[in-house]
Order: sequence, then C-alpha cells, then structure tokens
Amino acid sequence: MIDWDDAFENSAYVAGSAEFPKLWAQEADQFRQSHGKKTLDIAYGDHPRQVLDVFEPDGPAQGTVVFIHGGYWRLFDKSYWSHLAQGCLAHGWRVVIPSYRLAPEARISNIVQDVTKAIIQCANTFSGPLRLTGHSAGGHLVARMAAGTSPLPNEVYNRVENVVPISGVYHLTPLCGIKMNETLQLSEQEAREQSPVFLPVGTRPMHLWVGASERPEFLRQTRMFAEHSIRSGLTVPETYDHGMNHFSVVLGLKNHKAELVYTLLGLKNNK
Repeated sequence: MIDWDDAFENSAYVAGSAEFPKLWAQEADQFRQSHGKKTLDIAYGDHPRQVLDVFEPDGPAQGTVVFIHGGYWRLFDKSYWSHLAQGCLAHGWRVVIPSYRLAPEARISNIVQDVTKAIIQCANTFSGPLRLTGHSAGGHLVARMAAGTSPLPNEVYNRVENVVPISGVYHLTPLCGIKMNETLQLSEQEAREQSPVFLPVGTRPMHLWVGASERPEFLRQTRMFAEHSIRSGLTVPETYDHGMNHFSVVLGLKNHKAELVYTLLGLKNNK
C-alpha cells in the first residue's frame, strides 16, 4: 500500500533542505539588489499577493518568460526566486515572476485563475512570444495553462511558444487523502478538474523536466503525463536531469549555459 503522505514528501529525503528557503531568499534578494533593470510589485489584481516582478535584459527583449513558483500551492512568494531569472536574462529574454494567493485562503482552482490573470497582463503589456515554466506546484500551474482546456484566451494561448514544467504535479487526486489536504481542501472533483493528466492535451509545445534523483512519485507523474500526451497522439519530450533532486533541479534556470535554459528558450547548445 502506498503511503501517499510520504510519496509527496521531499524535504525529508534531501539533506539540509530545512535551510533552503533562507538561502533562496538571500540569493534572490542579492540578485534584486544587483540587477538594475527591474520593476517590482506590479499589481495584476486587487489582492496583496496578486503582484509580479519584471526583470529586463540589457538590450531589447526577445520575448517574455513567465516563471511560476512552487510550494505545494501553500508556501512562498515571488521574492524567493528572483535569482532564477539570470539564465534567461543572459540570452536576452525578459523574465516575469508573479506571486499568487495561497491555500487555504485560495483553492487550487483560484490559484489557476491568478496565474491566468498574471499571464494575460504580461501579454497585454509586452509584445512578442511567451514562454512558460514553473517548478513543482508551479509546474502543475503552467501545465494547466497549456492544456486543451486552458483558461488563457486564444490570443494569449497562441503566443505561448514553449512550456517547460519542472518537477510538476500532474495527477492531483492522490493529494485528496493526505495530511496536506487539510490546507489544500481539494475535493475529488476539483482534483480531477485541475489534473493535467485528465484534461485534453493542448497544442502548445511542451517539454517535461524532472530531476532523475527525485522521489518516485514525481518520476511517475512525469511519465504519466507523457503517456497521456502520447495517447492523444502527441509526443512530449521528457528530461530526467541526472543527479538532480526536487530542490536542485530548478536551479539550472540561474545558469545561461544550462540545458534547462536552452530547452526553455529553444536554443541549440553547442557545448
């Protein structure tokens, strides 16, 4: 019998993980202090958490990357992740990082609405292509944006050139029976409605990314989503990033030479 609480537990299996949030916040703050071309705390809604940060490259932006943070829909905000903009900025792409409402104040369906609003505001503000990426719960949220039943309007959806969910949660129904659901308050119906593995596959290019050393459930969910896409007649590439765990895998976004950044931006890595 599967212990579903344990299946979604990452921190207990990665040494030193209790210190990671403090380290992320420090590195993110250092980057914000050092990066000159930025606009912080732009509202995209009326709630205090419906705000986003924009980081501009040195020259004209080739397009906009939107990064959606993780935290199981109940933790963190944009201020922990600013440093992850560095890799895409170095290639001339603007990076937008929104916060969103968290559980239990908001249900996952409400959080999907927040991310939708943030992306629409980006599309209305900036011309050019969009690329979406997100980590963990953020991986779920960008996969939800890419589904055939995407909440994004067609004119925005069609500007999304690539979606790279990182260590996403694509099958939400196992969450209904675990302790975390005391906060998430997921019903079986909402879990199915918000699970990418139960939704029609969309037309946006997508590449699934996960750490090869992650918990088995995250590997299973990545493969489950890929197989769901195959059954729909689409091939979605998967990368199992060697040696990476749930927390280290997303750090590739800091490095302009990382394969994760090349994949997200559609660049050829000539290393």
